Amino acid sequence: MKLWKWLGVAGLAGVAATGVIIARDQRQRAQLTPEEVRDKLRDRLAESGD
Repeated sequence: MKLWKWLGVAGLAGVAATGVIIARDQRQRAQLTPEEVRDKLRDRLAESGD
């Protein structure tokens, strides 16, 4: 029974860590202005060679 408890705890920790990573990424994206997004997209396009 102990094994199942540890697996459950590990699963919950993984879900929580994933949520933290997603929230941090969304906050960073929300802080970009439309001009910054456009500039980044243009830079990516220029790097791809198209």
